[in-house]
Amino acid sequence: FGIAVSGSAFAAGEGSGSSTTVQQCKNGKVWDKREKKCVAPQQGALDDESLYEAGRDLAYAGRYDEAIGVLSLAANRNDKRILNFLGFSHRKAGRLEVGIGYYRQAIEIDPAYALGREYYGEALLMKGDVAGARAELATIEVLCGSQACEEFEDLAEGISAFEKARDG
Repeated sequence: FGIAVSGSAFAAGEGSGSSTTVQQCKNGKVWDKREKKCVAPQQGALDDESLYEAGRDLAYAGRYDEAIGVLSLAANRNDKRILNFLGFSHRKAGRLEVGIGYYRQAIEIDPAYALGREYYGEALLMKGDVAGARAELATIEVLCGSQACEEFEDLAEGISAFEKARDG
């Protein structure tokens, strides 16, 4: 069976489509490339890259609490990608302020992290902070332009949709 996965990160080079973890593993397990099987995630049992990939893909599949559990096992607490997807998962699970905190950490580590800024801008929109979202959009434009920059296009669309809904 296939899993429909949406999100700009895939097009932005951060993702690779639906993963083996999402396709094969259930009950909180993740795919271990070395063992070539689903395993229970444990700190130190999987490398951070594998934890990141599994967590990101679980997040994009809507399995937010599983994603948080997996991402929280990473040894490197300063990986902007892991922090970003902890933010994404918390935000999508309804914990907006927790998500914002993770986005801010990711951006503090790498101010040029366009995907982190896009998701942070989306979170700001959820709070009704259009000016804050526009500020993130302006920064993304400086980082990667407005043409062929998925992060710019997605946040610009989000702002436009928010304003249309707000203005009736």
